[in-house]
Amino acid sequence: MSYSFDTIIPREGTHAYKLELREKVFGTADVLPLWVADMDFAAPPEVFEAINRRAQHGIYGYTVRGEWFQQAIAGWMQRRHNWGVPLDTIEYAPGVVSSMVMAVMAFTRPGDKVLIQTPVYPPFYSVVKENGRQLVTNPLLETANGYVMDFNLLEKQLSDPDVKLFLFCHPHNPVGRVWTRPELEQLAALCLRYDVLMVSDEIHSDLMLFGHRHIPLASLSDEVAQHTVTLNAASKTFNIAGFSTSYVIITNPELLATFRKSLTALHLYTGHVFSGIALQAAYAHGEPWLAELLAYLEGNVMAVRDFVEAHLHGVTFHLPQATFLLWLNFKQWGLPQADLKDFIIRKSKVGLNDGVSFGPDGQGFMRLNVGAPRALVMEGLERIAAVMR
Repeated sequence: MSYSFDTIIPREGTHAYKLELREKVFGTADVLPLWVADMDFAAPPEVFEAINRRAQHGIYGYTVRGEWFQQAIAGWMQRRHNWGVPLDTIEYAPGVVSSMVMAVMAFTRPGDKVLIQTPVYPPFYSVVKENGRQLVTNPLLETANGYVMDFNLLEKQLSDPDVKLFLFCHPHNPVGRVWTRPELEQLAALCLRYDVLMVSDEIHSDLMLFGHRHIPLASLSDEVAQHTVTLNAASKTFNIAGFSTSYVIITNPELLATFRKSLTALHLYTGHVFSGIALQAAYAHGEPWLAELLAYLEGNVMAVRDFVEAHLHGVTFHLPQATFLLWLNFKQWGLPQADLKDFIIRKSKVGLNDGVSFGPDGQGFMRLNVGAPRALVMEGLERIAAVMR
């Protein structure tokens, strides 16, 4: 079957976050929204059909997730990532970010230190600071070939006995890195040596580009699995974020019991009536759609690269190894961040994520979402190029 990712589907009137918050975020609604990390593609038809069948029943009361929920996830992990996940290690969660919050609350105490690698998805900062923990930042190092970890600094930071938890972005948003097995093994060895719990956000793990392969952190070894909390969802993969299709995988029974206690205490265990249905349909039937999506995203990335090289002089980016997000470097323009934002938003009328929202090392950067029909992505770039002329 062939899917039409070139089709532009208007989202006005659907209360879409990406559209409705333009005025608040950019100061104007008159921008082409290429920011929030959901896609502008219709979900797989099998998901629509499964939701439609359930919707026709007419009663949307409280529901439970049976073993079929865990089986759908375990089957997906085995097929896509060669990771055998026991069913009793899988637990529903309302969202990856809320799971990060629960992990911070459950596995650390107020005043403890939590380490993150920057620049990074903005909630990594807030889930630490807003819950009374101390934030420790380990900046990634940019090289000619992309970003790498600073293991020397990382070991120094992890050796601090007050550092109790490491929030890991894997694959990394916004820089698009897929961490290799040697990198993961070195990272895990340090965390094990200094007894730091690893919480791995792997929500972009299915969006592998250009032949790269995701290795779940907890799949490295039984020992690593015992010290890892894996967070994931079907939402980014299949563009179903509104259904709350998140889950955690925790091999260590004590850690799992602690997480479940937090989930129960916050009364977050019920879930959305359609969430399990959407996840099951996506994982059971969505692989052909995903294969075509990934090919289309690669085409978008290459189209952006060619356009940037030809028309946006001074702008650079590393080809992403995963995600539908590009981390655009405007530093050669020499503009203060406020002026860069003004150029992109007010003058070019394009809504991109401000690099500084990912941390101070995002100065001079903007994040572009290419999970959209190619015509929309190219229109955004054309708008910027037109102002440059």
